[in-house]
Amino acid sequence: MDSSEAQKCDVAPATATAYLDPNYWDKRFDGEEHYEWFKDYSHFRHLTLEYINPKSAVLEVGCGNSQLCEELYRDGITHLTCIDLSSVAVEKMKQRLSTKGYKEIKVLEADMLQLPFEDECFDVVIEKGTMDVLFVDSGDPWNPEPVTVSKVMAMLEGVHRVLKPNGIFISITFGQPHFRRPFFSAPAFTWSTEWKTFGDGFHYFFYILKKGERSSDGTECTEKTDVPSLSLYHEELESEDYLFRTNLDEL
Repeated sequence: MDSSEAQKCDVAPATATAYLDPNYWDKRFDGEEHYEWFKDYSHFRHLTLEYINPKSAVLEVGCGNSQLCEELYRDGITHLTCIDLSSVAVEKMKQRLSTKGYKEIKVLEADMLQLPFEDECFDVVIEKGTMDVLFVDSGDPWNPEPVTVSKVMAMLEGVHRVLKPNGIFISITFGQPHFRRPFFSAPAFTWSTEWKTFGDGFHYFFYILKKGERSSDGTECTEKTDVPSLSLYHEELESEDYLFRTNLDEL
């Protein structure tokens, strides 16, 4: 077993509910230098750059030890703010970015359920796998537990609040449209909703929610995309990503 495999064994939790424990993340980030949930930037860069430009003020929610902000920075997007609930992740991210000379990127310890920002201050909010954590103990995906609904809505309400008029929320997730739409299309939100997919065999969803562009009759603007069937490649089974599949009964 090589060192990367050993590290993976050390950090993977015994049950998915451990992902809800802040202590788990502090311990994990203390020993883990880098991990990419739901593929790295190269797999969805072509989608991201359709909606983010160098002038965009961008908030990354739940940065962990991902390299997403660094990749965006290298693409000329320098007005970046990253947050994470883990103080360990935040300090290590600050050190890593400072070492690389990416001093313009702000990294803050903050709760995504209580965003500490003024109204309408970001052009783009992006999250990759962060919201999925809220669903790990949601119960029936067609009828999530009230506590799950409350947390997800708190996150989305905060994101909607900090987005500028015509701002965009990008959510990269396993959550299929029939499970995410009830949340995204809640009456409190003015954004339109569309999605695209990426990945070979094992598909991920790339949601684009545009604030202020929801139609007057409340209907959604969605891209008609067939939900792909589940096909797990060996490399996916070895990663933790599959634990966040909403429809686990298909595994």
